[in-house]
Amino acid sequence: MQGFFFAPNFVKKIRLKSFRHHKPRPKKNSLIVGKAAIINALKEGKALERIFVQRELNSAETEKVMSLAKNSQVPVNKVPAEKLNGMNVTGHEGFIALISKVKYFDVQQIIDYVVEKGEAPLFIILDGITDVRNIGGIARSAYSMGVHAIIIPDKGVGALNDDAILTSASALENLPICRVNSLMKTVDDLHLNGIKVYATEMKAKKNISECNFAEPVAIVMGAEEKGIFPALLKICDEKCKIPMAGNFDSLNVSVATGIILYEVLKQRSNG
Repeated sequence: MQGFFFAPNFVKKIRLKSFRHHKPRPKKNSLIVGKAAIINALKEGKALERIFVQRELNSAETEKVMSLAKNSQVPVNKVPAEKLNGMNVTGHEGFIALISKVKYFDVQQIIDYVVEKGEAPLFIILDGITDVRNIGGIARSAYSMGVHAIIIPDKGVGALNDDAILTSASALENLPICRVNSLMKTVDDLHLNGIKVYATEMKAKKNISECNFAEPVAIVMGAEEKGIFPALLKICDEKCKIPMAGNFDSLNVSVATGIILYEVLKQRSNG
């Protein structure tokens, strides 16, 4: 309505919770409902984003779902019945799976493929990044700058859903994603393959321009609030930072990733 505005004192009284963003329900065609259907999907190797199991359930079939999911590296969330009922489907028996929007790959599979092509592997590792828009923005930069795959943990990361894919301009559908049980173990595996792991940290002594990104590398990007998990930071080979002219704490993680990847691309192009 034109010409209408809120007086400052009135604005303060507005309940902020009325403006909270509510996550939309998953579309029914993106769900697999019931334990038998989920077991079949896991056996057939169907890409699943996550499985929700009713918290109170404890049976042989529950254990079978959990075991198959673990073998397929599909995360399982134990949730209250209310969450499952809120997905607006019937006959779920306490089991609902969300079909993945992306295809997941094995890290070693990507390494072998890249090395066979005669290229130096380049990975981005996401630690604790939950904002799907940041993940989408990172994927967009990664796809544009020649990253071979993004590595994510199976827990503590934002869902690769429609919002993430939209923000990525569909890069998430075209860039290999590797979902792993442990980032710590994955770093060990990268080391065994001769891949150097850099941790991004604003207090690092070395600038990104001083790093050798032409060699096989993986770059860990941490959440803006918490940074990289200390134990993970400790096992990285080196720490690096983006030099900044102003006295400012940090950049948005998506923007920071783009800046670092441009430095990687510049070094590899000049090589």
